[in-house]
Amino acid sequence: MPYIKINNCNYYYEINGSGKETIVLSHGLLWSGRMFYKQTSYFKDKYTVITYDHRGQGKSEVTIGGYEMDQLYEDIVALLTHLKLKNVHFGGLSMGGFVAMRLAARRPDLVKSLILMETTAELEPNKLKYTILKNVVRFLGVRAVVQPVMKIMFGSKFLNDPKRKEERKEWENELLKNNKSILYSVSAVVDRKAISGELKNISCPTLILVGNQDVATPSEKSEFIHSKIKGSTLTYIDGGGHTACIEEPEKYNMEIEHFLDLFV
Repeated sequence: MPYIKINNCNYYYEINGSGKETIVLSHGLLWSGRMFYKQTSYFKDKYTVITYDHRGQGKSEVTIGGYEMDQLYEDIVALLTHLKLKNVHFGGLSMGGFVAMRLAARRPDLVKSLILMETTAELEPNKLKYTILKNVVRFLGVRAVVQPVMKIMFGSKFLNDPKRKEERKEWENELLKNNKSILYSVSAVVDRKAISGELKNISCPTLILVGNQDVATPSEKSEFIHSKIKGSTLTYIDGGGHTACIEEPEKYNMEIEHFLDLFV
């Protein structure tokens, strides 16, 4: 299991495949790089696929500070530099998208193409709701918010499909792996600065994916990003919620594959 010490944090990452082109995937809040295992499995035969865990999440070290989006941007620059990578296909989902937009806008030399998934460039629209949930975690622990969080993370199709009961349980258990230290990351996401003013600096080919059942960052957030990134492509994932890479992996992988085929 590879770890690297960057910016005073012991970062966990995984490399799968050995293709000439590299896809790097940046996960959403409360999860880890594992949320992309269906994409990793699909693309590893053609690409080198790298996933990593943000500081304080998954298997990466919990640090006292350094959770702001600008710091996480610096962290991924350091990781790519360590791995001697440039011109990667960089994908970010939700929180990972906050990092991805900063990377593409500020370090175009590192990004060949950009994939933004269920994310927003604006301030947090659900700040009050998430602050309440954060306080519940602070006093009662993560278990107390698992069911409300599942309804934020996933769309109604996935949540109500009786055939996917075991899969839902799997992701509930993933949420329960978080402890109270996750509040560092939650606070950084809730209080983050907008990146909308930098979208004009993104010049690489960009695919924007959004589930049509996403309640955390509804489609108008992606439509706004699409309007600000010249030449970007916006695709709606039918039946997908805020975590459509898990909910609708076949549709997700097909759209990403068609996009990447234009540049590989």
